[in-house]
Amino acid sequence: MASSAHFSTKDRILGAAEELFAQFGFNGTSLRQVTSRADVNIAAVNYHFGSKENLVNEVFRRRMDEMSAQRLSRLNAAVESGNCDLEAVLAAFVEPALALAQDRHGGAAFIRVIARAYAEKNDSLRRFLSEQYGHVLREFAKAIARCLPALGKEALYWRLDFLSGALTYAMADFGTTKRRPGISEAAHRERAAQELIRFAAAGLKAKAH
Repeated sequence: MASSAHFSTKDRILGAAEELFAQFGFNGTSLRQVTSRADVNIAAVNYHFGSKENLVNEVFRRRMDEMSAQRLSRLNAAVESGNCDLEAVLAAFVEPALALAQDRHGGAAFIRVIARAYAEKNDSLRRFLSEQYGHVLREFAKAIARCLPALGKEALYWRLDFLSGALTYAMADFGTTKRRPGISEAAHRERAAQELIRFAAAGLKAKAH
């Protein structure tokens, strides 16, 4: 019973922090706001996280550990076939991220947190994300390089940057192509994934100068 309560408190803090970071940003959110939203005292935050910086990191870890595992599992399945199927590799990168955006349990709030991470200059967070999840991007870069051996490393990473930006935009559903009446959210996301994968494949295959 105690372990369940322990988890519940930590999860409440993470959920509250995620919502507040999405609304006010990292600098604009105080630990007092987090404790008030989560209905806990500051000692609970210090016990579970130790600092605000660690709390920010754990908000990302809670979502990105699972997404990264799904990406790598699907990437392994795509490359084990022995065929260089560029679109299958891209699907392994794109589809788990769009599924996260559709998650009813805070997915939309986390997407806004990601947008905050792009907008706010937070060197410690960027360092944490690079250290924890940089290997995922490197695995995809290697798989894409095998499919496109003529594409130089610098051009490849430029194009992966553009893909990541386009994916974040699609996750946030900022675009002008809105879901049509009668089309489910899942079907709309699936179409978004298909179009983004085709777009990215064409961009990656474009002749480098």
